Amino acid sequence: MKKILIVPVLLLAGFLVAAQTRQKKALFVIVDGIPRDVIKKVSTPFIDSIAAAGAFLDAYVGGEKNGYSQTPTISAVGYNSLLTGTWFNKHNVWDNDIAAPNYSYWTIFRYFKNAFPDKRTAIFSTWLDNRTKLAGDGLPQTGELKTDYHFDGLEHDTIAYPHDKGSLYIHKIDEAIVNHADSVIRKDAPDLTWVYLEFTDDMGHRYGDSKQFYDAIEMMDKQMGRLWNAIQYRQKNFNEDWVIYITTDHGRTADNGKGHGGQSDRERNTWIVTNEKKINPLFKTNTPGIVNIMPSIAAHIGFSLPRENAMETDGVSLTGKIPALDLKATYAAGKINLAWKPIDKKAKGKIWLATTNNFKTGGKDEYQLVKEIKIANGKAQVDVSKTPSSFYKVVLEVNGYFLNRWIIIK
Repeated sequence: MKKILIVPVLLLAGFLVAAQTRQKKALFVIVDGIPRDVIKKVSTPFIDSIAAAGAFLDAYVGGEKNGYSQTPTISAVGYNSLLTGTWFNKHNVWDNDIAAPNYSYWTIFRYFKNAFPDKRTAIFSTWLDNRTKLAGDGLPQTGELKTDYHFDGLEHDTIAYPHDKGSLYIHKIDEAIVNHADSVIRKDAPDLTWVYLEFTDDMGHRYGDSKQFYDAIEMMDKQMGRLWNAIQYRQKNFNEDWVIYITTDHGRTADNGKGHGGQSDRERNTWIVTNEKKINPLFKTNTPGIVNIMPSIAAHIGFSLPRENAMETDGVSLTGKIPALDLKATYAAGKINLAWKPIDKKAKGKIWLATTNNFKTGGKDEYQLVKEIKIANGKAQVDVSKTPSSFYKVVLEVNGYFLNRWIIIK
């Protein structure tokens, strides 16, 4: 009898250990230039199936409208907001030239390699600059960060992909990117993968709100189906736990859908689709930004940002415990007035203050603890009359959770 009882216990223990040690992996996809109203209108059965496994979230790009973090609704700007979890005022990519990215604000790839030097990353992209400029592959400014797998630059191969007037060559490149990503994921399963596809934006620019644009989105949906099948294959046949996030970098102009770059609602209104089952319900009513994806991936894979970086990050994870949201800060007559949405009303927090911005140039800011508060209060006031400055950084900390604001006095 003793042997009969021991065997099931050992088997159960083995199953528990296996479940606890499943390898965490992440895939994020940017499909270019699809506003929220269109993704909801066009038939996307594969994206719908991913959302059914997790969530479809209304989202936004563009930073704080009319605020210091207002960010152009332009492609590379949006990509880097996702990669760094910060808005334009920090990462300094304000158009597609990517002239001077501020690498002091690390991308998800640098955070990942810092935490797991031996794990593997991948970038499969219809635009070479995503790896070479935004991720900073091999640059001294990023510590010579290396991407383990990459497939990109095909837009420069005019022999294999002759540039036609209808931009169909971009669709062919998108197809090659997805085919390659599908193959590598199934065979080698990199731990952190970015896929970027361009064709939808090209059709939007060329035809605006049109059948051609909608057809391109339906093509994209089939491509998402192939990537979804690839990670399901890995999860079924290997001891892996995958999360996928799919989003877009900007919407489109309201008049005809051909443009973007401004701050109209339609240019700012985007979406996020994920298979993540643990999305905090708060984000059904509090619209997340594209900056929330980076810390969400970090939470799934299981690593924390260095404290000084976390204090600068604009996005918070879409999963996990959220004690407060939507920190606001105003200045008047030597006092900073703070307000936030209290969520965990039993939590206590700390308010940190700095009058420098050395982090932005690779240095370190000396924060001073100025107040300890109860989150339930929803507001606080900080007297800065004895530390006059034209610039303040304020951080609300709650047990390793950070919300930050800048105050710029003109």
